[in-house]
Amino acid sequence: MSPRSGTVGRFGEDIACDYLTENDYTILERNWRTRKGELDIICTYGDLLVFVEVKTRGPGSLQLPGEALNAEKKIRLLRAASEYLTKKRLWETASRFDLIALRLREDDVDLEHIQNVIDASEIMGGRHAPWQPW
Repeated sequence: MSPRSGTVGRFGEDIACDYLTENDYTILERNWRTRKGELDIICTYGDLLVFVEVKTRGPGSLQLPGEALNAEKKIRLLRAASEYLTKKRLWETASRFDLIALRLREDDVDLEHIQNVIDASEIMGGRHAPWQPW
C-alpha cells in the first residue's frame, strides 16, 4: 500500500480521518499550527473535544509509531492544545488526547487507536499544570 497523497504522514492522517469519521467523530481541524506546535487532528466525539496525534510508519520501519510520542512531544502537544483552547474559548469543554498509530504494510494498514494517551500530571512531575482540565 503506497501513499496516495504525497507523503507517508499525510497519507496516515487521511486514513486516521476516515477511521474517525466512520466511528462517529466529527473533524473540526487538520494540521492546526501555532508557534508552540501543531495538532494533527482536532475533532469532537459527542460533547468531548479530542486532540488526535497521528504517527505513521512505512514498510520496513524499525520504530513503532507510538515510540515517537515522547515526553518532549507530549509537552509541545499540551502547549499547542492550550493555545487552541484559549483562542477558541473552549476551556470549559471536556477534552482528551488520543493517538492513532499506523503501520503501513505492502497491501494493508494496521491501525491502533489509543484514547487518553497524555496524562499532564505525569509529564509535569505531579505538579498542577496551568492547562487543566488534563
